[in-house]
Amino acid sequence: MSLPLINNYRQLLLDDTPMIDVRAPVEFLSGALPSATNLPLINDDERHQVGIHYKNNGQQSAIELGHELVNGEIKQQRLQAWQNFMQANPNGVLYCARGGLRSQLTQEWLAEAGIDCPKVEGGYKALRGFLHQYLSNYCANNMFTILSGMTGTGKTEIIQALPTGLDLEGAANHKGSSFGRPLDEQPAQIDFENRIAIDLLKVEDQHPQSMVVLEDESRNIGARHIPHYFADRMTASQFVVIDMDFEERLERLWQEYVVERYLKTMAFFGATGEQEFASYLRESLLRVQKRLGGQRTKELLASMDAAIEVQHGDNFASHRDWLAGITRDYYDPMYSYQLEKKKELVVFRGPREEVVEWLQRG
Repeated sequence: MSLPLINNYRQLLLDDTPMIDVRAPVEFLSGALPSATNLPLINDDERHQVGIHYKNNGQQSAIELGHELVNGEIKQQRLQAWQNFMQANPNGVLYCARGGLRSQLTQEWLAEAGIDCPKVEGGYKALRGFLHQYLSNYCANNMFTILSGMTGTGKTEIIQALPTGLDLEGAANHKGSSFGRPLDEQPAQIDFENRIAIDLLKVEDQHPQSMVVLEDESRNIGARHIPHYFADRMTASQFVVIDMDFEERLERLWQEYVVERYLKTMAFFGATGEQEFASYLRESLLRVQKRLGGQRTKELLASMDAAIEVQHGDNFASHRDWLAGITRDYYDPMYSYQLEKKKELVVFRGPREEVVEWLQRG
């Protein structure tokens, strides 16, 4: 039986081609592709059993056990899930770990059911390898423009609006500061790297020869880290800096860290939202206690607790007090120190509107 094989990895990823990932759930959770849906041939327990059988008795015996485990009603349920996916996504493809037995068997069962679904040659390993090599090669041959500015200047907002912007915080699902933790989970490290590579691939494809713009980030964004070769290239790239007065930045931070976060927390947690919001604020402040010092942290926590107590009476206005304190005492000194080390790389500096204009011309 001759079944379709596909290996145009670049186009598959550029097109966000819908993919059936037939690996076990534990493999999918450790790293996958944004356009993939996990519809496993064998589940985690079955995979474990087959693996032991393979080790003790060889490949053929393991294959036979696999057929025993995935048979009858179980086989029909899994086949039906693949059929439903292909009916909803006629341009879909499938892959397993390395393009071997699991994807071959899935493809054969689908073909017997009247559906020809292309199999990705080399499987997930080949797709992952393509993205890793692409990202590495890009960083070896290109520079970036790094958008910098003190906390509260709205850098992420600019990045997201630029056609040549690459949103690292979005890929990491984290705002990049102690108050930037997501309501849900961050992606797996490999998923984060895959997302960066795919986003970069799309920007380069749509805007060849243009300088890609990134936000000034540390190596770690929450619990995820930027690959070392990518971070090294960022450090050596040109910088553009937004200047904005303190009160305007404070207003932006208050809106993002307090008002918007409160509304999102209530929508996410429902009945426990009030408690979750208060915990988020306190835990975020305590994360920078080492830098602030014990006494200053104690003062800011007292201010924060007082603001939480009256927030529904003063429309959250009191939160500006502790927020101003942490911005002056922690964020601004840290930014000034970091920028001082990079000042020779700054090619443009000015108010937000002028920086946006400069970036759009570039």
